[in-house]
Amino acid sequence: MTKNEDFRYLCVDLPGDIARRKAAGDLSGALRLVEARLAGDCEPELAARLRCERVRLQRLPRDYPYPRVQALELLRREWKDITDGQFDALVDAGRADWRYINGEMRLHEDFVDSLRIYPKEAVGLAPEAEDNTLRNQILARMEAEGSLTAVITLRAAIRSKQAPAGREVQAWLPIPLECPQQSGIEFLEMTPGGVCAPGDAPQRTVWWKSRERGDFSVTYRYCYRADYVSPASLTPDPVQPDFDTGEETPHLAFTPYLRALAARLTAGCRGPVEKAAAIYDYVTGHVDYRYQPAYLQLPPIADYCARELRGDCGVMALLFIALCRIAGVPARWESGLSVRPDHVGPHDWAQFYVQPYGWLWCDCSFGSSARRKGEDQRRAHYFGSLDPWRMVANRACLAPLTPPDPEVRWDPYDNQLGEMTLDGRGLTGDEMERTVEMVEFQLL
Repeated sequence: MTKNEDFRYLCVDLPGDIARRKAAGDLSGALRLVEARLAGDCEPELAARLRCERVRLQRLPRDYPYPRVQALELLRREWKDITDGQFDALVDAGRADWRYINGEMRLHEDFVDSLRIYPKEAVGLAPEAEDNTLRNQILARMEAEGSLTAVITLRAAIRSKQAPAGREVQAWLPIPLECPQQSGIEFLEMTPGGVCAPGDAPQRTVWWKSRERGDFSVTYRYCYRADYVSPASLTPDPVQPDFDTGEETPHLAFTPYLRALAARLTAGCRGPVEKAAAIYDYVTGHVDYRYQPAYLQLPPIADYCARELRGDCGVMALLFIALCRIAGVPARWESGLSVRPDHVGPHDWAQFYVQPYGWLWCDCSFGSSARRKGEDQRRAHYFGSLDPWRMVANRACLAPLTPPDPEVRWDPYDNQLGEMTLDGRGLTGDEMERTVEMVEFQLL
């Protein structure tokens, strides 16, 4: 059991005194109580939860760097006449994420970009730059032709910002998973010594261990085939499988709230397609996009998303998966990269299963974005189908790397840009430089 397994105990409630200090923003006091409990006679399940909380408390200030005064100053560089009342209204509406840290409100590092998504509310900010013309053309072609295949070449790199100087460095970079939509995977260039995980690893990586260098890279090529499916046209078998319908704590915990919500959303639905469609409509219709802290900081994510109605791609995907599973529809996680010809970045989405057709896809965050833009055809496309702009590296959340990282990862749940250790200590996001670059993109 690695230290990352401690995060499976996130559903265990903190002792009341620790929870109260954290809620009040007294992080040092909460840490002091955590250390005292761990030094005493502590049950192993609670000890795992406390070790997990110790990491969260230590890292929390990184995600929320801006006191309220500084946050207003940042906004006023662009939105010069924003009033305190307007700012407070945006915060109260859930458009800007915040926490109490050392007794004061602190804003999330990307709160300005979260506000920018909603120009009707954040009227003094330039709206996000998003042009979906090419995407809509690709989706229309995919729907007309039935499928599209892309040949994609990417170069991923990771570097420790600290000179290794003979210290032991380990690095893991995500690489394409062998799965139905990906084929012809080739490794064109690689830093010597890299060891590739098996093609079906739950979070596939190439791994290095070295005392000579602190930078590593891999260039790979693969084919990605995206099939178009209209779920409404399918006739499911009367008997459906029950795999991938179980609870997986912490983030697919079947809480009483989620059970009640799933029951209401799927009441009267017949079969897996109608149930999954009702859930997709709810998530894309009610959950608004908001930049998130490191997932390590979030409570059990599916329940959190259902109550907050705010999330990013992975948060929305986990809510969809949990509600489907509660309703008896097999569902699971996929993640990796969104690889548009002009942009490469981390992304998460979901799959659901319909017998006899197999696994279908959905992308709730792209669907929610389409709803926000008033483009229902694009929203409908992402229920059942994706696009040819993907790289799949992960088929499970909170899965081990190969070999397992002995220390707490920067992201214990997902792996989109890579992880590093230095003399056995896991590096934080600001101690690494991680990049993914498009080398070549060809749509067949």
